[in-house]
Amino acid sequence: MPDNGQDKKHLLILGGTGEARELARRVQLMIGKRVRVTTSLAGRRDAPPELAGEVRTGGFGGVQGMMTYIAENAVDLVVDATHPFSPTISDHAAIACGNAMDGGTPRLQLVRPPWRFPPSAQWLEVGDFPAAAEILKGFARRVFLTTGMRGLEAFSGLDDMWFLVRLLDEPDTPPPLKNHQVITGRPPYGLEDERAILADHTIDTMVAKNAGGGATEAKIFAAGEAGVKIVLIRRPPPEPGPTAETVDEAFAWVEAQI
Repeated sequence: MPDNGQDKKHLLILGGTGEARELARRVQLMIGKRVRVTTSLAGRRDAPPELAGEVRTGGFGGVQGMMTYIAENAVDLVVDATHPFSPTISDHAAIACGNAMDGGTPRLQLVRPPWRFPPSAQWLEVGDFPAAAEILKGFARRVFLTTGMRGLEAFSGLDDMWFLVRLLDEPDTPPPLKNHQVITGRPPYGLEDERAILADHTIDTMVAKNAGGGATEAKIFAAGEAGVKIVLIRRPPPEPGPTAETVDEAFAWVEAQI
């Protein structure tokens, strides 16, 4: 009997991460005959990655917009595989999907496990960007900012420090920092690469979002080895509801739903 696609379940992946990309690839490859895969991207990157299945780009227009999209596109299940520091889209997804037990759309959050820290690591955690900037005043001189473009204004008054800013793409406008250099690149980064960056730029302190995940763990180990202090910005808690830590667990959830 020919497959006309009408009996397929429709999976919406809220993406933008390596885990989302791998989940889309695996679902398309392993159970693509039973599942239609759509990955939603925010659209901030200059060169979006290639993704298995269908791709939509741009915001939904808030909770109501997401609810409308889910209804009009007959979405059967949602996997929120966004970055841990994208709480707004996760909050909207939780509301838009509602309670699956009460007729809502089944939703899973794919939440990266926390980083492992080597015994030699010197690290502390703060609540937000202003707190990170404040604490740097006590000891930092050459700082590696790995937090992305958002939030950099918190460090704008630290004129006696030098900053190495790593971004995915070249920024449209320079970071609001007096003394800085921008480098670009996409994870994953190897341990040797991270060691070289810290040594070549004489870094004494690293600032990172406590996002977790294996793709960016190398910088934590490189900093620990080199005696570079690590200031972590605390990740927001996940939304209530089912969670998975790995792509394997998320794939098993999707398979169970269909």
